[in-house]
Amino acid sequence: MTAATPWADLLTAAADDCLAVLRKGADQDWSRPAQGLDWTCRQTLDHLALGLVGYAGLLIAQPDDRYVTLFASLDPEAPIPGCLDGLGIAASLLTSTVRGTAPHVRAWHPWGHSDAPGFAAMGITELIVHTYDLTRALGLPWAPPGDLSSAVLARLFPDAPSGHGSTDTLLWCTGRIELPGRARRGEWQWDGTVLNPVDHAAAAVLP
Repeated sequence: MTAATPWADLLTAAADDCLAVLRKGADQDWSRPAQGLDWTCRQTLDHLALGLVGYAGLLIAQPDDRYVTLFASLDPEAPIPGCLDGLGIAASLLTSTVRGTAPHVRAWHPWGHSDAPGFAAMGITELIVHTYDLTRALGLPWAPPGDLSSAVLARLFPDAPSGHGSTDTLLWCTGRIELPGRARRGEWQWDGTVLNPVDHAAAAVLP
């Protein structure tokens, strides 16, 4: 991916990358806490599935003041490989919805009313930062891909500091790490507000 890449394809790439590394740790103890979170690793998977399906629901229902009432969860009795399959399904549902949503569609989110590229970027952010949390807890070597980090920084974090690698910058923006001269953030949020078409194109250009 070296040119302007559709956001649905970026989301697919994020899901594929995250699931590939998480499957390597499927036989570990997922009842341990995810790094930096109040959830276990297993609960973090459920949070991810709920969020991705919820974003698809928002794009479909197009509310202007609320979340949708559809909630998705993973079978609490399912083994981890099955839960990862469920997460893949959730990512595919959001990807298909992003791909089929017209450019003019807008939907509510507490961090900025957004469009299909915005919700795709939210899904990518959720996937890669929580995969970071999970791999750190499970002892799996992995870091968010730089190209995906660059794309979501451009789309959701307009005030991100410059002068650092895109992966480290995203991890700082989402409260995961310190940067030189910048303490770890205790609170954070993205800005999903719709950009103009020119900015949309620039946000999806990968180095």
